[in-house]
Amino acid sequence: MEVSIELTMSPLQDDFESHIIDFIKELRASPFKVLENPLSTQIFGPYNKLMPFLTQAIENSLSRQDAVLIYMKLVKSNRADYHPHF
Repeated sequence: MEVSIELTMSPLQDDFESHIIDFIKELRASPFKVLENPLSTQIFGPYNKLMPFLTQAIENSLSRQDAVLIYMKLVKSNRADYHPHF
């Protein structure tokens, strides 16, 4: 089963930028397709491979921060190649 996941990280501390950059770099280094925009990062792939990777990446990031919010949207389908039809 393919999934699309949108992630937004909001560290609740002064040195927030470095934590966001480190998290995105970890996602980029994965074998999954990653798309970024100014508000969020999307990652796409097979659920059974993507979720264990993402769980570990989130745990790594949480362990380096004092306080952080991570928002996640999960869609059952790979929307990486979506193009508006209008």
